[in-house]
Amino acid sequence: MEIEHSQHSFIQELALQSVQPVARSDDSYAKEERIQRGDTVAALLGRLGISDPDATKFLQTNRQAAPIFRQLSPGKSVAARVNTVGELQELNFPLNGSADTVLRVARTPHAFEVSELALQLDTHVVMKSAEIRYSLFGATDAADIPDSVAIGLADIFGGDIDFHRDLRKGDQFSVVYESLRHDGKPVRTGRILAAEFINNGKTYSAIWFETSPGRGGYYTSDGKNIRKAFLRSPLEFSRVTSGFTTARFHPVLKKWRAHKGTDFGAPVGTRVKATSDGVVEFVGWQGGYGKVVILRHQGRYTTLYGHLSGFASGMTKGRRVDQGDVIGFVGATGLASGPHLHYEFRINNVHQNPLAMALPAAPPLSPEQLARFNESRQPHLARIEMIRGNTLALLD
Repeated sequence: MEIEHSQHSFIQELALQSVQPVARSDDSYAKEERIQRGDTVAALLGRLGISDPDATKFLQTNRQAAPIFRQLSPGKSVAARVNTVGELQELNFPLNGSADTVLRVARTPHAFEVSELALQLDTHVVMKSAEIRYSLFGATDAADIPDSVAIGLADIFGGDIDFHRDLRKGDQFSVVYESLRHDGKPVRTGRILAAEFINNGKTYSAIWFETSPGRGGYYTSDGKNIRKAFLRSPLEFSRVTSGFTTARFHPVLKKWRAHKGTDFGAPVGTRVKATSDGVVEFVGWQGGYGKVVILRHQGRYTTLYGHLSGFASGMTKGRRVDQGDVIGFVGATGLASGPHLHYEFRINNVHQNPLAMALPAAPPLSPEQLARFNESRQPHLARIEMIRGNTLALLD
């Protein structure tokens, strides 16, 4: 049986109501622009929709606003609130060296005020995975993972994986990390919470665990400390330009001699890190080493960092340093043919090859800490399992 549907049109005249403008408590709007290469303050203000001679004059003459002219770094996001006639109401300008702080210029009834404001950041947990095609940074770029996370992965797994030589095409990794955001936009990354790296068929895992308030480290899924007492390399990324050998032709002295250290090629100014906790035994100039730092670790171990261009602030004899602390910067001082770091590893004053020897492990968790770790690890393991499964599905 068919059911017919009929349609009827009705037209009714309605009384026209008078239209009243909507009352607005704020006649301004927000806009955000990224600083472009070669930008001037005037060009930036123009793209933000600001046409305000009073604001422009204030920014040009106020000493507190000077960082806006000095810190026009390409890519930096600047936010402003502007009224309908182009007058600046508020400008928020991120300061260099502090991702959490902005310079705020705000209009008051009688003047402009400048202040530094700490951003209110929200923490979001991000889960990503990727496959190595050519390099670690290439893989993280392709997966939209920040460089800071790539550097963190190299730090975490650097005791087991030589990121200069051991990476293979097809290696895979998964990472869970914190993203700190303001108004929904990423400001910086926080801590890596968990990670898994499959290198040449072998799986390495790491879970962050806070051993005491403000201090912690990375452990395998069964609670073993993955941190070695020493890092393989004092540089985040570089290339080995001259290895440990009993016979090398010296490029400056032009003769054969033993090379009882490892040279890492890197640009001048690259940060040099302490490879282990220790105490500064020497800092200064020492013959062919040029500017050098020598650290003593656990009594019988010492490390040397030579040809530096300069030292980190506060580097004095007797100072304690932690593994990963910046102690100096790559240079070409002393008998150096070009910018590089000369690194030596000694046990009881006998030179060893740090890239070939088995490095000692860091202290394990106490029974009480291990019990707490076992309680807290499950959410991290579940996240790694989930993104690993997604990665395998995509690869299939």
